[in-house]
Amino acid sequence: MVGAGWLVVMDDWLGRGGPGGAMLGFFIGALLLLPIAQTYGRMVRMIPDAGAEVAYTERVFPPIVSFAAGSMMVLAYAIVCPWEAVAIGNLLARLFPGMNAVVLYTVAGKAIALPRLLAGLALTAAIGVVNYRGIRLSGRFQNVTTIGLLACFALFVALGIGRGAPANAEPLFGPAGAFVSILLVLQIVPYFMTGFESIPKASEEALPDLRPGTLSRLITAALVSGGLFYVVIVGIVAWVYPWTDLVTNHLGTDAAFARTFGTPWIARLILAAAVLSLFKVFNGNFVAATRLVYALGKRGLVPPSAGAVNPRFGTPAVAIALVAIPTGAAAFLGDAVLVPISEVGAAVGAMGWCATCLAFIAGARRAGQTEGMMTAALGVLVSVAIILMKMIPAVPGSLTRVEWLAFLGWCAVGAAVLLSRRARTSRPDPAPTSPSGRGR
Repeated sequence: MVGAGWLVVMDDWLGRGGPGGAMLGFFIGALLLLPIAQTYGRMVRMIPDAGAEVAYTERVFPPIVSFAAGSMMVLAYAIVCPWEAVAIGNLLARLFPGMNAVVLYTVAGKAIALPRLLAGLALTAAIGVVNYRGIRLSGRFQNVTTIGLLACFALFVALGIGRGAPANAEPLFGPAGAFVSILLVLQIVPYFMTGFESIPKASEEALPDLRPGTLSRLITAALVSGGLFYVVIVGIVAWVYPWTDLVTNHLGTDAAFARTFGTPWIARLILAAAVLSLFKVFNGNFVAATRLVYALGKRGLVPPSAGAVNPRFGTPAVAIALVAIPTGAAAFLGDAVLVPISEVGAAVGAMGWCATCLAFIAGARRAGQTEGMMTAALGVLVSVAIILMKMIPAVPGSLTRVEWLAFLGWCAVGAAVLLSRRARTSRPDPAPTSPSGRGR
């Protein structure tokens, strides 16, 4: 859930809402997502399937709904991967200015430098290899990077508390006022909070002695801890450095601390935390995206080869390739993809959440149960509100033309896959042949 956004686009967050708007936006956003997290918790207890949204919806809805829910969540996870592939070059360039040398071309006014591009491609390849080698290696990688991030985070927050001042956080909200400031941040919260529902994607590969309720509790714990992290990091950055200067000069979290302390070592500590954070979220979203592609392939909703498992490592090799290759290709777009990706990711993730909550409601009605129905209904309302905030042009911060093109392009790819599947399933079987090759 927590990647490098808290360092790379902190100026965008504060520019949207100021410290008050950003902190309240993430806090309110986390609270609003709680019903969705609790519904996922109930679903993973009932259906411990790596397909998650695909598996939940196939019980109660036609296959096209399962395909739509799965494909939207694939995009929600997979779209994070190029974000991280691009961000690694951004982070390394702050440590090593030579990473900005050898400019190849520009995209939307942003220069694409060869060293930064190579760093993104190398990271994509490394994450692909780690996942190809097995979920245990991927899990150990996740543990190490998460613990490292939390240790660095605790240290620089503790240092920052003693060096800031309340005046740095003024004014608390952006120029548009408190309500619009919070709204503008709320719109991107779903993207940066996406990840709590990725836990069910590993349910089939979890330890055999894991208690059924453990994954359910972890989903809620992940959401709460992620929301707390974002609230704290926004608050500490605005506390140690005047946020209006940070926005005006397009500075990152590391620069704010470095200028406050007058030494580059704390910036290097923050960058080390960001790199660990980036590795962690890249790997986590990569796992979730590939398991969903695998689930779609296993059910024949996409070409069945996507559901193939490597006999040696037990991993979905084709699905891994199908996520890694587009990620590497998107890295060629550079920094220009960062903010648009955030906007599209927020909308499509909410579609998958909505489908899960609706599937729970439909299943509960069939079973004649009432427990969890109200929570799931609240989850539907929150999900629909997120979708409408991004889709209605009159709402500030809704999808731009470029973002609409990206979303509609993904829908077109999905429609092409569905047409291909229909043609494949309606094609008559070939006539049996004799050993000589002639038909009977």
